[in-house]
Amino acid sequence: MFGGHGIFLGDTMFALIADDTLYFKADAHSRGEFETAGAEPFTYRRSGRLVQLSYYTAPDGALEQPEVLQPWADRAIAAARRNRKR
Repeated sequence: MFGGHGIFLGDTMFALIADDTLYFKADAHSRGEFETAGAEPFTYRRSGRLVQLSYYTAPDGALEQPEVLQPWADRAIAAARRNRKR
């Protein structure tokens, strides 16, 4: 899996860590909030092409403040649940 680590709640992956960076799951409902907060999408190269997944960095400062981080994690969990493959 692209050399990263998945973070799960039960059997639902809502975040990943790649290159020492935390990324949260986003979807059509939450992507704009991540982008407005300055979050960057997770990308990697496959067969010479740049691939972008629906995961975004935790907004600046969120990792240092649990009360700021929690709502972003909640958004990611909600996005992951909405987009879960059945």
